Amino acid sequence: MNNSLTDLDWIFKDFKEEKKLEECKQLFSMEICKGARKFHMQIPDYKMTRLAALPRLSDMLKLGGIFIKDESERLTLNSFKVMGGSFAIFKFIQTRLKLEPEKLSYEYLNSEEVKKRLGVITFASATDGNHGRGIAWAATKLGHKCEIYVHEGTSSARINAIKNYGANVKIVKGNYDDAVRKCMEDSKKNGWEIISDTSWDGYTQVPSWIMQGYTTMMLETQQEFTGVGIIKPTHVFVQAGVGALAASVIGFYHSLFGADAPKCIVVEPDNAACLFESAKIDDGEPHNLTGKLDTIMAGLSCGDPSPIAWSILKNTVDCFIKAPDYVAARGMRIMATPLKDDPFIISGESGAVTLGVVYSIMTEPGCEELKEKLGLDCNSQILLINTEGNTDPKHFRQIIWDGRNPVPRKFWTER
Repeated sequence: MNNSLTDLDWIFKDFKEEKKLEECKQLFSMEICKGARKFHMQIPDYKMTRLAALPRLSDMLKLGGIFIKDESERLTLNSFKVMGGSFAIFKFIQTRLKLEPEKLSYEYLNSEEVKKRLGVITFASATDGNHGRGIAWAATKLGHKCEIYVHEGTSSARINAIKNYGANVKIVKGNYDDAVRKCMEDSKKNGWEIISDTSWDGYTQVPSWIMQGYTTMMLETQQEFTGVGIIKPTHVFVQAGVGALAASVIGFYHSLFGADAPKCIVVEPDNAACLFESAKIDDGEPHNLTGKLDTIMAGLSCGDPSPIAWSILKNTVDCFIKAPDYVAARGMRIMATPLKDDPFIISGESGAVTLGVVYSIMTEPGCEELKEKLGLDCNSQILLINTEGNTDPKHFRQIIWDGRNPVPRKFWTER
């Protein structure tokens, strides 16, 4: 846990025995991961997103390397979420038609034969923005309908972005978890098919497909690391809401490298840290948070952990960290105003928090113990994922231009 000198808070997992990796190897086998990428490569306009290196910042922080997988450029959607949603819809149709994977292609999904066999399906989901936009894009591309549920605090920019991809958007009073429950209720009543990135009792298959869809990013990342002579990162910092992305990234690395996986750190907003609280209680079960879950990191504002994600994370995560909003805002500003020769990266709040955390650990008083226990030094090769671009332009300008969510003066840069 932290001391009074820093606003970060952390919990280290003490694995007295070897990490349990069987579930990782089953859910994220290389065969499954390669199947997901094979599907994504058929999508028109698919291309690998860049793995951006920040050598100047790495030198400044006395780290071996900082690499950011930049999902702000993914399929014009400004977010990684489409990778999970599109693959889940693909797997849903494959299962519904009882086809072998090799007999199903993106082109076939758009064929008249499939449309006649399936009819028009209504896909539904709850979202904080990015997941809903990805589901709407994938569903309408294939000629199906889409119902998306958002909570009352969702920005108009994110709502309009979902509508622009053909979805009907319903606003629910309460937080993200209330939107999930309302989506479940209406879908059952109307016979809609839910494509959710969180799981619950009796609903695990689709969230598993979504997590598997995210692994295309990781296969790309490993290919890009190979190009610069790096076998694997030494550290992976990944942000979490319900935990689906975190479980996918961390599960992938533990499936691929086993006991030699990188050190894995999960980062959450301090007002919506359901995984952190579950690790703190430490009874092996996921635990829920209630209330407004107020944070600028809209994509991470979740109070109910996904049980299937937690089953991966509880057995593999080395450290859980929760951070205040200004840490994410500082991460955005670092990406937007890089040191000379480092690349410019557009990132939203949820995408930038991990870089903000790394910067805090390496510069702020009170983080010395955390830095030492994580083994962050000149040999560290750190992987981060920029999960979103500028998905809320007004809020983005307030942070970058107007200095919203400022860093407390005691943590100002002194170098």
